Amino acid sequence: MRPRRLVVVLGTGTDVGKTWVSACVLATLRQAGVTVAARKPAQSFEAGDDPLRLDSAVLGDATGEPSETVCLPHRWYGVAMAPPMAADVLGRDRITTAGITAELTWPAEGVDVGLVESAGGVRSPQTHDGDAVALVAALAPDVVLLVADAGLGTINSVRLSVGALAGTTEASNVVIVLNRFDESDDLHRRNRTWLIDQDGITVVALPGQEVELAAMVRGATSAP
Repeated sequence: MRPRRLVVVLGTGTDVGKTWVSACVLATLRQAGVTVAARKPAQSFEAGDDPLRLDSAVLGDATGEPSETVCLPHRWYGVAMAPPMAADVLGRDRITTAGITAELTWPAEGVDVGLVESAGGVRSPQTHDGDAVALVAALAPDVVLLVADAGLGTINSVRLSVGALAGTTEASNVVIVLNRFDESDDLHRRNRTWLIDQDGITVVALPGQEVELAAMVRGATSAP
């Protein structure tokens, strides 16, 4: 059963904190009594990494689900590359967008919010035949969270990523999350203001706006 609200989390690049943001949103919703579930279509990592620190484990901690439910074990790739590249290195089967989307099953009793976290950036390969943009097009989510760094290069990376998403989802469905935001940093504040005032983009900053972001994900309110 499709969640009542389906959310896809993307990044402007790697290491921008998608999993931390996803877990934060899910935990905030869960604490408010909202039923949640998370899915990671595929995850790659360094061989020997602590299983408790994998993306699927962090997301599972936030939702109360087993890591193996968040990301199916046959979609774990122990090479730190984009999933289809890791699959090639390991001699595993090709990954297709149709295949991973078909595997995204949800609790039979239904959930209020289901979150799908991609790998890498908006144009990072998710499968052998598609990137994160193709994943968004296939899932048709209610909300897309685009996680970005708050510092130098933010405006460029956000604009490029939003442009890549054009035609796959309504612009009003996209929320920019400036992660590791420091209110005392003048550049961080100016980046946020520029994106809101000049580009008309919905922007929230973390830490600081966890409750507001959770409400937007749930569909209860809009950003200022």
